[in-house]
Amino acid sequence: MQEDFLVVGSGLTGAVIARTLADAGKSVKIVERRSHVGGNVHEYCHHAGIPIHTYGPHYFRTNSEKLWQFVNRFARFRPFAAVIKSWVDGAYESWPLSAGYIRSIAGDWRPPVAAAPRNFEEASLAMMPPLVYRKLVKGYTEKQWGVPAAALSAKLAQRFGVHEEGETRLTLHRYQGLPERGYSYFMRQLLKGIHVVLSCDYLRHRNELATAGVLIFTGPIDEYFNFDLGRLKYRGQCREHEFLPDRDWVQPCVQVNNPDPRNGAHIRTIEWKHLMPPEASARIRGTVLTREVPVTPADPADYEYPFPDEANAKLYRAYAERASAMPKLLICGRLGEYRYYDMDQAMARAHIIAQRILNPNESQNGFVDALE
Repeated sequence: MQEDFLVVGSGLTGAVIARTLADAGKSVKIVERRSHVGGNVHEYCHHAGIPIHTYGPHYFRTNSEKLWQFVNRFARFRPFAAVIKSWVDGAYESWPLSAGYIRSIAGDWRPPVAAAPRNFEEASLAMMPPLVYRKLVKGYTEKQWGVPAAALSAKLAQRFGVHEEGETRLTLHRYQGLPERGYSYFMRQLLKGIHVVLSCDYLRHRNELATAGVLIFTGPIDEYFNFDLGRLKYRGQCREHEFLPDRDWVQPCVQVNNPDPRNGAHIRTIEWKHLMPPEASARIRGTVLTREVPVTPADPADYEYPFPDEANAKLYRAYAERASAMPKLLICGRLGEYRYYDMDQAMARAHIIAQRILNPNESQNGFVDALE
């Protein structure tokens, strides 16, 4: 018997859609090219007893009470609010930017009156003094994307802002936390009872996996179409791990950004013990650091960040128009929609998509507040 829905990819988008459909009584099968569920939401335990997020740090946060209740249905989340610093001029500075830091650099600075920004650099300079931009933003951004900041979309600057003095948290979301038993456990519980086929590349076996139902594809949209209109550009990270058996702590917080290109190619360093409860980290001898160096991956399995410029947005729209004309096909998620989503945004959108599938003639609220 063929399933009502075949979902390709078991990351947040595919998992939440599958869970919502299964809860409504639909038959669902997931195929996942990796050997584990969860896509990039995965972690493992270092031999020293320190949990490490395999594909970079995941800080869950949301303002949606409904979404907070949803994730706690599958695993208990303990409070955790990420604190991030930037290493600038031999000192740790707060990130996001603090109003106090801007005053210390530029005095009583006021944003200039200017036309609508045409690119990321212009959008950033409308938010902060040029010296602050050069110290904390320009180098980090150009390392992350591998191109001059002026070549990037102005919309990218919407992802950061300025905090008032004294605020140390990365974000001000109402609910912030980490699953007590780790993200891998959380994702397994989210998918419990759903048929998942691991180590199966759908695109290599699509003829064998053909379904009479609806196909929900959460991988790269250009890969689905064999890149026949051209390849969309993505960025990823090369992660270099270092275990220091004789150091209990190195950094003041979980993540330290490295915006100065003179300090190395990596954009940030993660010290994983900061993610542990204090009583657990106190029992661990040694510490693990991970440095992340941006790369342009050749393998679609390593794609992480859609590239924020107009040329790629135009190519994506051409693929999306083709997909929208194909019955019983839905391409979605960060790679499918070529759009960056935070964890809560990805889950909220996935839930709304599933509800629209189930009730196409009804307006859907779902976790819509998580998208605001």
